[in-house]
Amino acid sequence: MKTIAVIPARIGSSRFPGKPIAKILGRPMIEHIYKRVAMSKSLHATYIATCDEEIREVAQGFGAQVIMTADTHERASDRVAEAVEKLDADLIVMVQGDEPMTHPDMIDAAIAPFENNPGLGCVNLVRKIDNEADYMDFNTIKVVMNRQNDALYMSRRPIPSLAKSGFANTEAYKQVCIIPFRREILFQYTNLPPTPLEQHESIDMLRLLEHGLSVRMVHTEFNTQAVDTPADLAKVEKLMNDDPLLSRY
Repeated sequence: MKTIAVIPARIGSSRFPGKPIAKILGRPMIEHIYKRVAMSKSLHATYIATCDEEIREVAQGFGAQVIMTADTHERASDRVAEAVEKLDADLIVMVQGDEPMTHPDMIDAAIAPFENNPGLGCVNLVRKIDNEADYMDFNTIKVVMNRQNDALYMSRRPIPSLAKSGFANTEAYKQVCIIPFRREILFQYTNLPPTPLEQHESIDMLRLLEHGLSVRMVHTEFNTQAVDTPADLAKVEKLMNDDPLLSRY
């Protein structure tokens, strides 16, 4: 299977304008993501998809392949679908542009289930939440799954409920935004009408779930930190300071 990665990014953000080009350890965040994703041996190519000239200039400055898209997309998945329309690929791995601690092994783990499952259309990585602050954080997308590890629902609210037990006795999981799509499912996604819960929660994957399609969740032990606010950026900078991957790019 020909597999490519696409990193959607835009300057406009209500919580953190200019986020993709904010500096972490002297480099734009989008550069960290691009170079770490491109280390995956499973990928044939890596691209950045953006509607912003400022991001294009920064990305091309560190050698990234950039695809310009429309500025009307509300969902990252729709931006990625436009970006790959003319590209030859069987699997498209969307890596959100706010995940600077992405490890290349995460890409490999996310696409592995497709090898022996031709009916599988979309995978997300998922990790157990290990602290209550993360569980309560609106920016953390929580997910509940069935016994086959398919997503039942995703929310920015704390799920499952702690009504009958405290956090220490509750298994809670968060979505990690490395999302491979089989090509036909990505285009099916973008041709489906947006759904009420997708819009209410502002979570891409709910469009698939509300239309009756499956999202397989694959567990990862990598402890990443998404950047949604300037405070997250400062936290990530401390966490990445001793990251051994830094010496490889």
